Amino acid sequence: MDPLDLRILHALQLDGRAPFRRIADVLGVSDRTVARRFDRLRASGLVRITVVPDSSRTGQGEWLVRVRVLPDVADAVADALARRPDTPWVCVVSSGTEIVCLFRTMDGAPAPLTGLTRRQGIVRVDAQRLLRNLTHHRRTAGDGTPVALTDLDRRLLPALAADGRAAYPQLARAVGWSESAVRRRLEELRASGTIRFDVATDPRLFGYSAQCLLWLSVTPSRLGPVAAALAGDPGTTFVGATTGPHQLLAVMVCRDDIALYDYVQWRVGLLDGVRSVETAVVTRSTGPFGLLLGAIPAGRGPGSRADHGPEPEPCRPDARPTP
Repeated sequence: MDPLDLRILHALQLDGRAPFRRIADVLGVSDRTVARRFDRLRASGLVRITVVPDSSRTGQGEWLVRVRVLPDVADAVADALARRPDTPWVCVVSSGTEIVCLFRTMDGAPAPLTGLTRRQGIVRVDAQRLLRNLTHHRRTAGDGTPVALTDLDRRLLPALAADGRAAYPQLARAVGWSESAVRRRLEELRASGTIRFDVATDPRLFGYSAQCLLWLSVTPSRLGPVAAALAGDPGTTFVGATTGPHQLLAVMVCRDDIALYDYVQWRVGLLDGVRSVETAVVTRSTGPFGLLLGAIPAGRGPGSRADHGPEPEPCRPDARPTP
């Protein structure tokens, strides 16, 4: 990626469906150049624009599922899970001995695990409810009331998860509704804050080779402060509250293994309320409906700067205390 690619990504962070012409006007290039650059990045699998619904408003249930597997079946099981329409993201961790995925179910239904447990090579399956996404404190339009999903929504959301920038004619064909109805409903979902657009890319493109899941056991009274502290770190792509023996799951992107070690010791280890941490390095992430791993948090993209200057390097604490 060159500087123009990074600026295009930054623009898409602000609005995942921004017209190429508007992006081109801001960047001082032709809209054809922007379209060509983005098409190249998307075709090569380096960038994906995804749509993520606010499950607290749509009534969907989200389940974090950990599947212990024999290493020789890990890729096949991960690919099978990724092909499902109800798994927004899937990743292989710990050198192929475990798969972690997110199931999204309608109306809070349980995760559909019956067929999974009968598959050869699966040692153990554990499912915990994702209670709340604590990654960002977003200001959204609307009053926050629950949204009753329509038949159009149930068809439209998977199509947008697969390609958040799909053209309206393409979406209309995919869902079997008119283009005007699709356009109007998408605008309503965006205006109400029911959905958001995320930019997913491979952190290795920017020199960050270590992706890691951190399962944290936290004192209940300290859940909020610990989650807020982790979510505020530049290397955090996700923080969520879960049921089960661990209260928080954090997904981190680090420069390398040394940076990950420093982060766990000098950042996570010093947070008041953290009782224990279980780490799992991501070997591979996959899935047709958007990657949680590798998503660049809005406003933290490559090349972006806040008014106070460049942000600290992801996964490296601002100051390491003297041992």
